[in-house]
Amino acid sequence: MKLAGTEAAPAREAALAGSAGACDASLLNPVPQSAACPADLVASVFRSPEQVSGFDEAAWDLLVRQARRANLLARLAWVLRQRGLWDGVLPAARPHLESAWVFAERQRIAVQWEIDCIGRALHSTGVTLLLLKGAAYSAAGLPPAAGRLVSDLDILVPKGRIAEVESQLMINGWNTIHHDAYDQRYYRRWMHEIPPMRHLKRGTVIDVHHALLPETARIRADTDQMRSAAVDVPGAGVQVLAPADMVLHSATHLFHEGELDNGLRDLVDLDSLLRHFGAQPGFWDRLVPRAVEVGLARPLYYALRYTKLKLGTPVPDGVAAAAAAAAGPAGPLRVLMDALFVRALRPKHPSCSGAATRLARWLLYVRGHWLRMPVPLLLYHLTRKAVVRPDDAEPRGPKPQA
Repeated sequence: MKLAGTEAAPAREAALAGSAGACDASLLNPVPQSAACPADLVASVFRSPEQVSGFDEAAWDLLVRQARRANLLARLAWVLRQRGLWDGVLPAARPHLESAWVFAERQRIAVQWEIDCIGRALHSTGVTLLLLKGAAYSAAGLPPAAGRLVSDLDILVPKGRIAEVESQLMINGWNTIHHDAYDQRYYRRWMHEIPPMRHLKRGTVIDVHHALLPETARIRADTDQMRSAAVDVPGAGVQVLAPADMVLHSATHLFHEGELDNGLRDLVDLDSLLRHFGAQPGFWDRLVPRAVEVGLARPLYYALRYTKLKLGTPVPDGVAAAAAAAAGPAGPLRVLMDALFVRALRPKHPSCSGAATRLARWLLYVRGHWLRMPVPLLLYHLTRKAVVRPDDAEPRGPKPQA
């Protein structure tokens, strides 16, 4: 067994890639969600954790590797403990799960402290700190925060206050990451956020959003309406989006983006949010009407469809039907999107990277850019990114230490 390392030997990687190809078949051939297909092992375990009691060494080995690539190893440890399955974990797998959990818990504490730092930095502006995604889950103590790794902190501020917020963050040690003139212009003119900012000493990164989607996006989210409905986190001095809006933003982030490296993790987030908020009276009744109201019905449709398909999320049939009626794609497009998302929402591991899956990821990458900007701008942007290397655009020098 090779659990002691984090990467498989070349021969094993080649074998895993071969098994991925066997599961892939053709792009338009739907792949069942089951542990019988190695590419879907992690999703299958999150759907039915009890199956790990019958895993042999090879299955545990693959599960740990895939979960690590998907940034779900700590989350897996939490699920196994919550379901009372920890005693059945293979001894060789336990150190990997335990160390991932310890790391995630330390990061959770660091995230809470960083949120306090941002709050102090912006206190003089009077802008209420509205957190998004992982930072919001952590601050509000929501189930998706358990074992979730955070790469940056996302905040939402009114567009008219962006300059003031950016200035205060710079005074308190954060500085822009992108120094290339094109990237600066691209973010500030076209995107829904300013260029990411990194703290000069701690290395932590903030994404300052003024909208939930780019102004050039093909769908328009009513950010102002969602911001006005935000709720206070008791005792924290911060706000998060209201339950339905939090689900809608999480769905939009996943299904409107073109980069799905953390796609399965984000789908697990959605599954957790839907199960948690779904227990609240009236949540399911309000969800689809709210999506239509703020212009995010199509991302919600995909969220409900693929959480149920891949993770067994208990979405009421009436809600799924309402979402399909409001914004479901036509039959041929639905078949195509199923073929793409079922494959792309897998860990980036050799066992999940057959030719059809690689093609699905590339097509969704192009789709994500097409959804964000007009075709002329898209062609110019992609051409420039293909021609100009990052080293040519960024100034050389030492990077801040984390």
